[in-house]
Amino acid sequence: MEHIQRTLVLFKPDAVQRGIVGEILTRFERVGLKIIGTKMIAPDESHYHKHYEEIGQVITRRGEKVFNNVLDMMNQGPVIAMVLEGVEAVDLVRKLIGLTEPKAAAPGTIRGDFSHMSYGYGDSTDKGIPNLIHASGDLEDALKEVPHWFSEDELYDYSVLHEKFTR
Repeated sequence: MEHIQRTLVLFKPDAVQRGIVGEILTRFERVGLKIIGTKMIAPDESHYHKHYEEIGQVITRRGEKVFNNVLDMMNQGPVIAMVLEGVEAVDLVRKLIGLTEPKAAAPGTIRGDFSHMSYGYGDSTDKGIPNLIHASGDLEDALKEVPHWFSEDELYDYSVLHEKFTR
């Protein structure tokens, strides 16, 4: 396993609209993750289809209705897309954000601290649940998602201060 990894993080429209991107980003930086790419973007449906179905298989696993709810939620505003890099970054980011269902996310995680909706509520209202952030589910997904959202010339290689002491 490659120890230094890249992972995709999307600050979803609800995080952008609530003005908590900086507070969430601080958590990633504090654990030593490095931002190597970032941009604000409002993707079209084909971009989201590739992300959520061709890579994430949302329709295959959960159905067209769930995909449409996610698409509606993601189209409520722009997202901030980032690539973070660090030691075992994929698992570290997943641990920091918490479970996908905000209601079940532990306190201390991003979703546990900043969101609270349940799948039951989403199902009863026929809406996607705002859960602030997307992060690559595993290394295989990250290896597909990063190039889907960023070209190589949008990613930067540089040293952060703590790397000067670990190399």
